[in-house]
Amino acid sequence: MRLKRGFTLIEMLVVLAILALLMTIVTPKFMHMLQRAKETTLRHDLLAMRDAIDKFYSDRNSYPETLDELVQRQYLKAIPPDPITDRADTWVITLPPDIEEKGSVYDVHSGSNMIAEDGTPYALW
Repeated sequence: MRLKRGFTLIEMLVVLAILALLMTIVTPKFMHMLQRAKETTLRHDLLAMRDAIDKFYSDRNSYPETLDELVQRQYLKAIPPDPITDRADTWVITLPPDIEEKGSVYDVHSGSNMIAEDGTPYALW
């Protein structure tokens, strides 16, 4: 007797159809989790940079002129990339409300014009 090895075309098509069905269920959830991870990273990066700005102000009684100054003076190891835009040069700097304050970096926001999952713009975080 001869043994059959391999799969028939119908068996292969059924397996591919099942895999396609599973992928259509899993992919949207994966994309949602990826977006949530980026938002969590953005919140953490903003918190770390704002904390560094506050420490800089407490130590020197002035705000930094640029974000690079925070790195040069070792308040940050590096300027983190904005997780939404994937670039480190898109951060938006807010000037101090009091014109007489020294320095230029009072606050920092994301440079993205996209809307978060909660309906707020990333630029307002």
